[in-house]
Amino acid sequence: MQESTVKNTGAASGAMLMVRAMRPRQWLKNLLIFVPVLTAHSADLRSWRACVIAFVAFCLCASSAYLLNDVLDIRHDRLHPRKRMRPIAAGTISRASALCCSLLLGAAGVMVAAGGGISLLKVVCFYFILTVLYSFYLKKVLLIDVAMLAGLYTIRIIGGSAATEIQLSFWLLSYSFFLFLSLALLKRHNELVRLKEENLLTVPGRGYLPADSTPVAIFGISSGVISALVLMLYYNSGDVAKLYPSPLPLFFVVPLFFIWIARLWLLSFRMQIDEDPLLHVSTDPASITIILICIGLAGLATL
Repeated sequence: MQESTVKNTGAASGAMLMVRAMRPRQWLKNLLIFVPVLTAHSADLRSWRACVIAFVAFCLCASSAYLLNDVLDIRHDRLHPRKRMRPIAAGTISRASALCCSLLLGAAGVMVAAGGGISLLKVVCFYFILTVLYSFYLKKVLLIDVAMLAGLYTIRIIGGSAATEIQLSFWLLSYSFFLFLSLALLKRHNELVRLKEENLLTVPGRGYLPADSTPVAIFGISSGVISALVLMLYYNSGDVAKLYPSPLPLFFVVPLFFIWIARLWLLSFRMQIDEDPLLHVSTDPASITIILICIGLAGLATL
């Protein structure tokens, strides 16, 4: 009886470690799939159900990619002051188990996407191929890596469009790409600043040096400003009047957004943000408050 209990405890512990390696916290990023139905003000239950299917498919494929990435990056992660604590790098999960789980999750994600229609299946497969390319090679290429991250975020929105057949505007795609490019550069800046403080001369597995933190910040802040500019130009476009009967409240979203993105970069220079800015935003009271105010302003504009 005692031996059986020990085995069950060990199996449960191993399962929990595998779930941790799948990074379920990162699934928050897949909520971007719901952006098309939200921006289109759709109340169609079929569209929302389609988004749920797409969300599950992206979560499965993302976790598959994270496991593969950690297996491929194990040597570099073990040299990293924080990533070495990840289950695969720490050796608490074998590489064979991680690869097997990655394969199963990827196959499950593709099958779920197939249930959402051929358009969603194409987008999910494209997303999955890009994540594999990123894990094998593109993450090592200077600046291409952050462009890829921005593209992967934007593809999630495209996935929501494919699932619901809601057309995306040029404004939304432009705004999304430059916003996510800024956040991807912010993530890289955080890592470079911390490694610089630890007197490390290289970034394991990446094409950057800690000394690159300043130009990376310049590129990232510029991308944030461009996304704010796109948002301002959208407010002055004819597309706004089609969706918002009273668009005036939307004007105040622009300065709030600029304050938000500028604040994130200030906190990055102070080393007060974790390596992943989107996860920081999900727990940051100031960011949540600004987001809720912007949602309220958008609601007023629809009245």
